[in-house]
Amino acid sequence: MESYEPERLSSAQLAAVKRSLTSGRGALTRRSLLRASGMGALALGGIATLGACGIPPAGRAEGAAAADDHSEKEKEVTFSNWTEYMDVSDDEKTRPTLAAFTERTGIRVKYTEDINDNVEFFGKIKPQLAAGQNTGRDLICVTDWLAARIIRLGWAQKLDPSNLPHAFANVSAQFRTPDWDPGRAYSYPWTGIPTVIAYNAKATGGRKVDSVTQLLDDPKLKGRVSFLSEMRDTVGMTLLDQGKDPGKFTDADFDGAIGRLQKAVDKKQIRRFTGNDYTADLSKGDIAACVGWAGDIIQLQADNPDIKFAIPAAGYITSSDNLLVPAQARHKTNAEKLIDYYYEPPVAALLAAYINYVCPVDGVRDELAKIDESMASNTLILPDREMAAKSRSFRSLSTEEETAYEEKFAKLIGA
Repeated sequence: MESYEPERLSSAQLAAVKRSLTSGRGALTRRSLLRASGMGALALGGIATLGACGIPPAGRAEGAAAADDHSEKEKEVTFSNWTEYMDVSDDEKTRPTLAAFTERTGIRVKYTEDINDNVEFFGKIKPQLAAGQNTGRDLICVTDWLAARIIRLGWAQKLDPSNLPHAFANVSAQFRTPDWDPGRAYSYPWTGIPTVIAYNAKATGGRKVDSVTQLLDDPKLKGRVSFLSEMRDTVGMTLLDQGKDPGKFTDADFDGAIGRLQKAVDKKQIRRFTGNDYTADLSKGDIAACVGWAGDIIQLQADNPDIKFAIPAAGYITSSDNLLVPAQARHKTNAEKLIDYYYEPPVAALLAAYINYVCPVDGVRDELAKIDESMASNTLILPDREMAAKSRSFRSLSTEEETAYEEKFAKLIGA
């Protein structure tokens, strides 16, 4: 287990945090285009008979010591999440899936949208976790690299599979075995966040753009290409294009990807590196093609039919936001019941329809089609088998690696 020591961020890491807060992952809108009325009440049935569906063991026994669980006597759970990452009723007065959970179980949910950025949120809870104190939260939702750190530090409680029958059975294959929590012993994904290639067909003259090589080398795109200011997304996509595995790369591989991108910067092929502010330029055609986030693309397509996306043959990067129970949480069993609830297909479908990110729950397609057929067929929300097979994750980094890589990336993008 990694020991805790107070740490100072390097200048490059601080710059990366600022980018994330202002225009990157921390600034994603997480809003849905679906505001149709008359969606109807969610039909929530009992637990179906589950077939055998094995998930390999986690291969680690350490973690937070089990805290006293007050779930039986205290029918409540406190859930911290990102903004606009939960379904809301048309009048914006209730959260339908949370209300249905409380009605079914009697467990009240104190739901708080107090996560705006991973680093900022970690700063809030780290002193209490390090001191072995309750953070006041039973369930949190953080991006994979931070989930990895919390688990590594021993600040997440190991989950009880007996309270997670739907989650255990229904988590999609592409999310089952992250290198930081193989077997999902400590976490379950809330959503997947694909990084894809997007282009404006009008701006490209009708030509398809479907590879990082094309973005970096096609003279017809010169000066009209953007990449993301998030290191894992831009470098990960470039590594894939070079035939490297983002889950297993070396320092030399990383340097090779940086060098490849630098050449495109030097010859002015790349116009700029952006957060999610690339969306306006892409929609107008000032940017012809780019590396972007799937959730943004879905929203742009609703207003502009010229916006297209492509999954490179080499693969694409997927990160995830994940649910964990922090050390010393008072209501672990209640938190596990809430996690499991969101792995029931009817519930997962309603959530996916609202937030428009990749749903990590198998068996949700028919339920989503009842709400919106176009969403059920959208591979940016429900990847088909071919697309899921191309998904890759950026591997976990040590503190030393993250410092070195962010410094090199900051130099590349001029941050």
